[in-house]
Amino acid sequence: MHVGTSQVLSNKLKEEIWSHKDEVDTIIGYILEGDGHHGSYKRLARITDGFGHRVSGSEALEDSIDFVMAEMEAEGFTNVHGEDFQMPNWQRGEDSCELIEPRRVKMPLLASGSSISTPLGGITAEVVVVRSFDELADLDRSETEGKIVVYNQPYEGYGTSTAYRGHGATKASEKGAVAALVRSITQFSVNSPHTGQQYYQEGVEDIPTGCITVEDAEMLWRMQESGQSMVIHLDMTSLTDGMMTTRNLVGDLEGTSFPDEYVVVGGHLDSWDVGTGAMDDGGGCAISWEAMVIIKKLGLTPKRTLRTVLWSAEEQGLLGGVAYYEQNQDLVPNVSIMMESDSGTFRPLGIGFSGSDEARAIMREILDMTSALNATQLGSEGSSPDTGDWVRAGVPGGNLINQNDDYFIFHHSEGDRMTVQDADEMDLCTALWTSVAYVVADLDELLPREDNSRK
Repeated sequence: MHVGTSQVLSNKLKEEIWSHKDEVDTIIGYILEGDGHHGSYKRLARITDGFGHRVSGSEALEDSIDFVMAEMEAEGFTNVHGEDFQMPNWQRGEDSCELIEPRRVKMPLLASGSSISTPLGGITAEVVVVRSFDELADLDRSETEGKIVVYNQPYEGYGTSTAYRGHGATKASEKGAVAALVRSITQFSVNSPHTGQQYYQEGVEDIPTGCITVEDAEMLWRMQESGQSMVIHLDMTSLTDGMMTTRNLVGDLEGTSFPDEYVVVGGHLDSWDVGTGAMDDGGGCAISWEAMVIIKKLGLTPKRTLRTVLWSAEEQGLLGGVAYYEQNQDLVPNVSIMMESDSGTFRPLGIGFSGSDEARAIMREILDMTSALNATQLGSEGSSPDTGDWVRAGVPGGNLINQNDDYFIFHHSEGDRMTVQDADEMDLCTALWTSVAYVVADLDELLPREDNSRK
């Protein structure tokens, strides 16, 4: 949503902001027409084609972190390092789901993150299908005890529908179910399941859970509506093998006047273990890394440090974002803005922003300088998955608003590969992301706040 601001900036501050117009034009021209053309797309392809999916805990993720760190060091960035943290070592095994009655149908299945395995030999049980938690609650326990609960919930947007994947197993277990299967969270399906994290609840028995396709969930619902009894055989071998160490990745382009103050840009480098994480969230990582590269190549020297952070274990419950905040929260007074791109890098529309009215007015002026990109919307929410703790602590937050209507068609599925990405659209995203980060980093003062987070 486009949000205006009534805050009036001083002429002096406006002049300072607009004094960067030539540099912004140079950045845009370099990316759209110069040597930076398709740079972020090529950078992303090197990661996704070279390492494939990068689920946290995998060798592929750790190798990709090593690769990016080596590249950053070769490109002349400073303070390039990994920051370790602990996470559960969940490993996907083999996932198998077959309808046995009223006819035999093999159904594509992806275990949800952190799901336990089925008992040895699997589970064979009758099925009950519900369309909502309310429908489940209305059933007598005798109607669900010992059965597999299937959720055929309608798609009502990711924020609403994802509750079924996240908490469906717990709610089914409370009714005596032996497993839960969830309709994939997407508005359009080509018989491909979409995975994601789920969360058990202490005091409720853990049961295996996974995501099936929209098509199969709807088929099971129709069978139930026609009065047919259904039996499914489920075999899953996922497990959590204790705790393990992974890393967030950090690299800096040191500021000339205020090296201990920061503008942070980033995305999460981990992905799920399907597709190659090109969209979620390789694109956000690529435009953030490329922003530092472009600013350095153009010889621009922002006053404060531009930092790229590539988080890990976002998909397992924002673990990397939480760890980075806990390990670096002493920097809260010194961070001008935290910018994360984690909702696609399709045609950019503008920047979502959380901050004071005065800071919003500054962002309005900066976006007006990028009008050549036709991406001047200033949204009302700048918090992102890995930056939420920072924004709640008073740090201004920014994210990329883009034309991502089809995002959840590919999200967490085999379809999240480079074919989803468009090199020209990524250039536009990179130009906007780089321009905003550069101008904020080169202002005489940090973005103003209304709270006490700098005292």
